[in-house]
Amino acid sequence: MPRHRSSAAPLTWLYAGLIVYASLYPFAPWRMPGVPVLGFLTLPWPHWWTGFDLVTNLLGYVPLGALAFGALVRSGVPVRASLLIAVAAGSGLSLTMEVVQNFLPRRVASNVDLGTNVLGTLTGAGLGWWLHVRGAIERWQVARDRWFIGRSAGGLALLLLWPVGLLFPLSVPLAQGQVLARLQEAIAALVDGTSVAPWFEGWADATLESTALSPAGEFALIALGLLAPCMVAFSVARPGWRRLVLVLGAVALGCLTTTLSTALNFGPQHMLAWSTPQALAALAFGMALAAGLSVAPRRAIAGLGLVALTALVTVVAQAPSDPYFAQSLQLWEQGRFIRFHGAARWVGWLWPYAAIIYLLARLGAPDEPTAPATNAPDS
Repeated sequence: MPRHRSSAAPLTWLYAGLIVYASLYPFAPWRMPGVPVLGFLTLPWPHWWTGFDLVTNLLGYVPLGALAFGALVRSGVPVRASLLIAVAAGSGLSLTMEVVQNFLPRRVASNVDLGTNVLGTLTGAGLGWWLHVRGAIERWQVARDRWFIGRSAGGLALLLLWPVGLLFPLSVPLAQGQVLARLQEAIAALVDGTSVAPWFEGWADATLESTALSPAGEFALIALGLLAPCMVAFSVARPGWRRLVLVLGAVALGCLTTTLSTALNFGPQHMLAWSTPQALAALAFGMALAAGLSVAPRRAIAGLGLVALTALVTVVAQAPSDPYFAQSLQLWEQGRFIRFHGAARWVGWLWPYAAIIYLLARLGAPDEPTAPATNAPDS
């Protein structure tokens, strides 16, 4: 089949990176194992196991298998070879993670985890193969050519990652990018006891001394948090009614993901606690603003998106830490959702900055035809 520039390729690498993070967290303390690094392969069935662990180890590798197969087959690799390479890559990654876990006393290498990971990869690759033989991938390509411009793989990857970052509990709905406080704490801890430590004195406590955001500040954060993915979508979407549909999709996806995150963090009985009158008003304002900007030219949209994202990360950086919210995050980090937390946290922290880099690249990209292409092999 012809070769396509697919968003599955960057998503595969990103998802593999998230698996590495989830498998090796907290990355310390390292030690030399007192047993053979492959000795876990011959261990009997463990005495302590849960169905939750089996299911998460299985399901965690299903997207990897599906994404790897899709990326390979859309890049022109034959179907059978794509299936074998995807399964081999997922299995190799799982085996590598289990071997490295021997060097981390807080992690346990397990042949059961390896088996469920391999089964998950096989299931995902098999699902991708089934969708391919049913023609779903080609139909997706046709639909993508009608909705999006060529070379939109990076933008689509960002849009697919946006709701993942929302799964990390946020003090203000949709307000991603609050990484500055953690970065200051990490730098202060790194230089503690060195000659340059006085230069960073007070960094770790800087956010605690910040004044609380005003209602107007929270309103702006929510509106900007919705406008940001809309602008990324407009930068790769074809003009017209399709952009308005994308705005409605962003609103629905943002609300559903925030509700799920709140339910996981505070319990199902509080899943709609985020939907205050002010939050809903900010969402409505952001939706109206995005709809009005949907008619702008693509290059202007990229520039306006940079302004919106810069404002978002600037206001988020000024938001103080809530001690009660921080306590709930600590409980979440220590609970059974730690693997999901690690993945969502990094996506939520870095998504706005990745979007800024992407829109900067879009500003320098050549103009592309706005009419839907009937055959766009390089998309």
